[in-house]
Amino acid sequence: GVNLMEFSDEILLHILSYVPCTDLVLNVRRTCRKLATLCLDKSLTHTVLLQKDYKVDKDKVKQLMRDIGKEIYQLNMAGCYWLPSSTIDHVTRCKNLVKLNLSGCHVTSLRLSKMLSSLQHLRSLAIDVNPGFDASQLSSECKATLSRVSELKQTLYTPSYGVVPCCTSLEKLLLYFEILDRSREGFMLSGQLMVGESNVPHYQNLRIFYARLAPGYVNQEVVRLYLAVLSDRTPENLHAFLISAPGSFAETGATKNLLDSMARNVRLDALQLPKAWINGSGLLQHLKFNNPFYFSFSRCTLSGGHLIQRVINGGKDLKSLTSLNLSGCVHCLAPESLFRKAEDDIDSSILESLVVSCCNLRHLNLSAAHHHSSENIGNHLCQLLSRLKHLLSLALPVCSITDVAASMEKPPTTPNLVPQTFGRKVRIGIQTYPKNLGDQANQKMESSVFWALMGSLRFLETLEIIGSSFSSAMPRNEPAIRNSLPPCVRAQSVGDSEVAAISQLTYLQSLTLAQLPNVLTGSGLISIGLQCQHLRTLSLANLGMMGKMVYMSALMDMLKHCRCLRDLRLEQPYFCAGAQFFQALSHCSSLQRLCIVSRSGTLQSDAVMSFMANCLEVIMCHMFMGESLTVCKNLQQSIVRSFQAERPALNVVIFPLLHEDLTEVIRDVPMRHLDEITLFKSRVAEEPPNLWW
Repeated sequence: GVNLMEFSDEILLHILSYVPCTDLVLNVRRTCRKLATLCLDKSLTHTVLLQKDYKVDKDKVKQLMRDIGKEIYQLNMAGCYWLPSSTIDHVTRCKNLVKLNLSGCHVTSLRLSKMLSSLQHLRSLAIDVNPGFDASQLSSECKATLSRVSELKQTLYTPSYGVVPCCTSLEKLLLYFEILDRSREGFMLSGQLMVGESNVPHYQNLRIFYARLAPGYVNQEVVRLYLAVLSDRTPENLHAFLISAPGSFAETGATKNLLDSMARNVRLDALQLPKAWINGSGLLQHLKFNNPFYFSFSRCTLSGGHLIQRVINGGKDLKSLTSLNLSGCVHCLAPESLFRKAEDDIDSSILESLVVSCCNLRHLNLSAAHHHSSENIGNHLCQLLSRLKHLLSLALPVCSITDVAASMEKPPTTPNLVPQTFGRKVRIGIQTYPKNLGDQANQKMESSVFWALMGSLRFLETLEIIGSSFSSAMPRNEPAIRNSLPPCVRAQSVGDSEVAAISQLTYLQSLTLAQLPNVLTGSGLISIGLQCQHLRTLSLANLGMMGKMVYMSALMDMLKHCRCLRDLRLEQPYFCAGAQFFQALSHCSSLQRLCIVSRSGTLQSDAVMSFMANCLEVIMCHMFMGESLTVCKNLQQSIVRSFQAERPALNVVIFPLLHEDLTEVIRDVPMRHLDEITLFKSRVAEEPPNLWW
């Protein structure tokens, strides 16, 4: 046999790099002398990642810092919401820290001051600013450390400048605005900064400015205060300016001055602006670009003609562009938008110019729009996209992947399907489907444009196929949506065969399918489970007819093969979360997070408890169903009482979907879970690649 210890140190170090640092230091290095030495190698202790080490607790962190604190140069504790604030005190042992991420951790002003006072080499910092934060409590030593910080990521839960005024050497500033319009008591909040918050930020060295706003007018008020300084004097070295704002975010005189100054003085490599700042303006015509790597025009009314002329210079070489977000740009593939209907066919020449010019695209988002191809041979959207051989992530509307001829045919129906607009509760049993359905699907797929597209994008890691009219039943700060819009007519034929085509993506890691109306059995899901063995994230929403959970049997068969699946999100009316489903889900031995959203859905408490006992890695269980508040509360309390001690990161939310207090419950969900899985959204090209670590 082969003795592992006979391998060279280089091979062993490579193997050990896949082991969490806490296991290396606290367990593996105690097995033998050789591993004791290797586990403390600088290549393994230089960077410590705890952000998704859900088993780590305060005692392990304390011991880790005590053993290797001086060897740590980069520490990522983002999203460690379960660790008490006292845990942060042990970070002071890491005297050589250069990069520190504490986003999602509980840190008070005093604790932050004490910690930063001892980190004189720190250059990169990520923190949250919560209600009660007081910059006047920061010591002079702390401010001295902040004055040397060049990269800052700040998540704001209260109107504040946070530590920005202390960071006089900023080159990269990332701001996440998560301020609610109302307090827990129901009082309206103001966007005015607190007393003592009048210090002016220092932007003179700024190279990257990024701001992402959650819904709400307070967030808009506060971000304007941050932008006011930029409008007075635009940094000469600014090369990335990005503002992601949902809904309407009106342009003001100050922001117009800022954009005019940018047009005169800077050359950008990355750009994202609120739609109101772009729509109807000639801004893009005046902005200058250097070697752009990221563009986002999400929800803008930008026409394809303007896109080609003003952004990619009439089809000139734009090989530097690696990420492009055109989600919600309903006219971006049409020459003009003035007299065009959103459902009209696209102009394939515009897409062809885009593909030729941006041939190195790795991330492309075309979702939330009707991109209908014409009948011209060779000009289908899927055929043109197949030329982008470097794509790693792709988001498309359902209606864009159908063959034109097939979309004109009436989709197959079965006599027991319930019309979508009159969904009723039905008994859910084991669905049956013909054994030769896979063979029938293969014959259809091999001649389809979507089959060919999937075959050409062999290295795709993330795929989203989302209905152009789909909206989740659980939006951010509003009551649950009770009715959904019908799917696009062109999407009516998209179903099992298209789902099966996805199984060609051997390296697929994340898959989102929403509003595929012609899913009759879900047989394609089984093919994905068998072939896509690297699948880690799966999100399924409103597949098939809305009145029935028609694909339950196939889903359960699929789950038995998903050994690497970590995140599962299901959104389907009338979903029955019973014993058979959870028994199948128990085969997903790596599962960590589960979210089920189901109007009029039911669950079996005993089955849920058994599932939680069998799947030891699960640390998040969110269920928003049709059960009563009493049933939900009792089950939630039982799970917490039974498993919280063994799983410190356990987060359980079980609540009626249509309850009036749903938004109050949502606000207590850790941002990591809320942003990554609980809330439905398209995530392809949502941010520039490698924006933060």
